[in-house]
Amino acid sequence: MAIRPIPVVLLAGAGALAFAVGTMLPAESSSAASRIPPPPAEKAVPGSDQVAVLAGGCFWGIEGLYEHVRGVKSVTSGYAGGTKSTANYGDVSLEKTGHAEAVRIVYDPAKVSYGTLLQIYFSVAHDPTQVNRQYPDVGPSYRSAIFPQNAAQRATAEAYIAKLSKAKSFSKPIATKLESGTFYSAEAYHQDFMRKNPQHPYIVRWDKPKLAAFRKEYPSLYRN
Repeated sequence: MAIRPIPVVLLAGAGALAFAVGTMLPAESSSAASRIPPPPAEKAVPGSDQVAVLAGGCFWGIEGLYEHVRGVKSVTSGYAGGTKSTANYGDVSLEKTGHAEAVRIVYDPAKVSYGTLLQIYFSVAHDPTQVNRQYPDVGPSYRSAIFPQNAAQRATAEAYIAKLSKAKSFSKPIATKLESGTFYSAEAYHQDFMRKNPQHPYIVRWDKPKLAAFRKEYPSLYRN
């Protein structure tokens, strides 16, 4: 089941519980940025904006991190992998919809490549070796999944996962799956949650360390 609280009236109290029962971030993610190889080379993409959809646990932190990546124009929290009728927090939290909490990233390929977004994803955004969970949050909606938006993205993701596996970049097998499915935006109260609630216990405990790791490991990609 998911431990992360639903952000309603009891948000702060439940968030404090998640903060209290959470374990330390594993070394698997904290040092991965200096350990994993760069992404495969990509063919140049025409100047129009591109879209990436990634799932790696709670969308609050994934969204908040990618909002600080140079070349990223917007990030939206939402659900991917299930149907439109169940694309809401109440249903997804029951862990029976097939949805994953995901983010939709609109980016300028002239400033940041899809492969670079994946490098951030695998190294500091989440732990790609965890199966159907991320830290205190448990269930398939917190799975590690990439939703390629075209054949080129799928090829890049497949090649990068193969490269990371061959290099034995992680002590456990990579759990990330390539999936298909429509992205649906989450409720308004989930959008920009990290920016609007920087002192929320869940954000402080689980998401700010990821942002700090990104800033340290990729200073040329970080923006305020």
